Amino acid sequence: MSMKTWFKSGSPWIWMSAGGVSLSLISVIGLLWLIAANGLSYFWPSDIHQFELQDSQGNKQTVIGEIYDREKIPRTQLSAQLNLPGDSETIERLLVKTGNRELVSLDFRWILVPQIAAQSTPEDIAVIERRTNGNFYGRIKALYLDGEEVGQERLDELLDRVDQFQAQISDLQKVDIGAINYNLERLRLKQRKLELNNKLTPAAQAEIDTEIASLNAEYQTLEANLNKLREEVSRDKLVMVAMGGEEVTIGFEKILNIRFHNEYGVFSKIGVFMSQIGGFIFDDPREANTEGGVFPAIFGTVLMVLLMTVIVSPFGVVAAIYLHEYAGNNAVTKLIRIAVINLAGVPSIVYGVFGLGFFVYMVGGSLDQLFYPENLPSPTFGTPGVMWSAITLAILTLPVVIVSTEEGLSRIPSAMRHGSLALGATKAETLWRIILPIASPAIMTGIILAIARAAGEVAPLMLVGVVKMAPNLPLDGNFPFLHLDRKFMHLGFHIYDVGFQSPNVEAARPLVYATALLLVTIIVALNMTAVSIRNKLREKYRMLEH
Repeated sequence: MSMKTWFKSGSPWIWMSAGGVSLSLISVIGLLWLIAANGLSYFWPSDIHQFELQDSQGNKQTVIGEIYDREKIPRTQLSAQLNLPGDSETIERLLVKTGNRELVSLDFRWILVPQIAAQSTPEDIAVIERRTNGNFYGRIKALYLDGEEVGQERLDELLDRVDQFQAQISDLQKVDIGAINYNLERLRLKQRKLELNNKLTPAAQAEIDTEIASLNAEYQTLEANLNKLREEVSRDKLVMVAMGGEEVTIGFEKILNIRFHNEYGVFSKIGVFMSQIGGFIFDDPREANTEGGVFPAIFGTVLMVLLMTVIVSPFGVVAAIYLHEYAGNNAVTKLIRIAVINLAGVPSIVYGVFGLGFFVYMVGGSLDQLFYPENLPSPTFGTPGVMWSAITLAILTLPVVIVSTEEGLSRIPSAMRHGSLALGATKAETLWRIILPIASPAIMTGIILAIARAAGEVAPLMLVGVVKMAPNLPLDGNFPFLHLDRKFMHLGFHIYDVGFQSPNVEAARPLVYATALLLVTIIVALNMTAVSIRNKLREKYRMLEH
């Protein structure tokens, strides 16, 4: 076969298409592997190294920490005063996480390999994970229980005791005291509303005062219990010896965990690895989002995507049905189709500006004036929140659902419509019982694409609802339970914030990969759920289609 005949047969284009698909697949797998490798390594308990450093003047120093990175730099970048041995053009250096923020200004430092006189991994070095000030690396000198020194064999017992105390304190603060504060605020707004409507009678005022007094009395009792718990837990202390010989006393109320990484075997490290992943998923963030978990961001992302899906699905399907089944083929319909196609190409930040101006300020401000005048000038719906974020992203993804649904409707043979009408069914019955079931896989395809795009959008959310740190979840135990007016956290914005706004870039880098891996996992899970529903619908209505 000649080359000209081979080209005319179309085989080159088949091979080029297959090569393009293969290259794309390899690129996606490679990207996911890069994110997974760097993200999961964040949770693995690394060995704690002790470095004995000695410079050219003979000065000695001890450094304790975890090795985060290593690289080679040209010798010319270093000061000539270092007088490093050897004649190689490059010098290897290590990035070591030293923690101990009370003693040093930064968590990380670079160590030049030629200055390392000795390196070891002593088993008695402890890693103290704290609620504030990051990790502490050192050796345990003394342990105090109720003000009395005890042996280190009771360390696990004290940690369990502190965990129980902290759980009780958290319940008191977030559940009991939080509910009282919420009810006090509702009573204040109720009183103000009655005042604005000139309906605040002496009897109503007396009833409100009685409820406020009862809540205040309950608050005083809970506050006394909270102070008592804090006093009990503050009597347990740990005295640590840092790498420079300094002694540091750490209260157990600040300690989350104590681990001896150098003592662990493979199975112990796997247990810690799984525990760290669980904490990352279910805990709240700490230290400006650079430590702790991302549960509020997970919750906010999933809630916003689900709300967006509930909003965009009916509107997109109804619009597609109107354009395909009812609208005539005239200039207005063509103009609408062009507008829908062009909407898909509008930058997402433009939707955010529109959502802020129209939904937040205009619609939300009007709702506040009509239904929440007692809250003003503090806005209720006239401020960014999860509802406006979901509606904004619903408009952003609306063209995707419309186009996908229309394509599904256009593939249905007209003979099926005519047959249904000939049998006496109305157009609405034909649409509901024949057309929509057959087109449901295409509708689900549009929803899948909408979920995939909305879950990764960040720019519009920065204007209409997402924040760096949300003190309360949109869902809690206070009526009406689902608070759509609240701001929320989002995994995409969390990645941006940690990666570009973090005060400690080196500490945040592994967390960026871990959060990105989690976001990809959530998007895949949502898409797989939608795909499974689509496949079930396709199998269910396959006979009807044929």
